[in-house]
Amino acid sequence: MTKRTCEVRTLGEGETIRLGEAIGECLGPGDVVGLIGDLGAGKTCMAKGLARSLGVSDCYEITSPTFTIINEYPGRMTLRHVDAYRLETSREMIDAGFEDFFDDGGVVVVEWAEKIRDILPGDTLFVNFEYFDESTRIIRISGDESVIGQILEKYRRERE
Repeated sequence: MTKRTCEVRTLGEGETIRLGEAIGECLGPGDVVGLIGDLGAGKTCMAKGLARSLGVSDCYEITSPTFTIINEYPGRMTLRHVDAYRLETSREMIDAGFEDFFDDGGVVVVEWAEKIRDILPGDTLFVNFEYFDESTRIIRISGDESVIGQILEKYRRERE
């Protein structure tokens, strides 16, 4: 697998959600997306877009599972939304059964992925968020070269 990193600028929550939708359309069973960025950088907006593209019903409010650690949503593929913000060690995630999340063909999205990076699969798609200004984010996506190409194409088409 050849790795690639691309950079996208989003203007506001709507574009970040649309980028999440484009990413979600390129995911398959067992895929993992690691979200990295400061508080309020757009990680949960990205998770909302992923959920939408995976067929999660609008009746579910996608919020960061900071206190529950894990939220699960049914859809075309099950979405497991993990927030590692409050974890001290990766061991806590292992003890919660994190490795079992990959057995049913769902998708896992992890906010604060840098805190448990050592237990994430090698083919995890990483999305790094950086503030540019109040509404603009610089988003760097790193992963398999072919997947990155698909994401960029889908996002470009959605913006037209």
